[in-house]
Amino acid sequence: MEWTPSAESRLKEVPFFVRPVVRRKIEGLAVEAGKSEVDEGFYESAKAQFGQK
Repeated sequence: MEWTPSAESRLKEVPFFVRPVVRRKIEGLAVEAGKSEVDEGFYESAKAQFGQK
């Protein structure tokens, strides 16, 4: 799964010890949505689904 540079930078705001789990969950949502790339907009909407602001 490709990530845009802006989405990657947003992911780096997540604590390092949970980052791999967050990455996998967001990539799973992207696959379900038929996406081949995670951009900042999708990252933000996925994060909102997890209850994060």
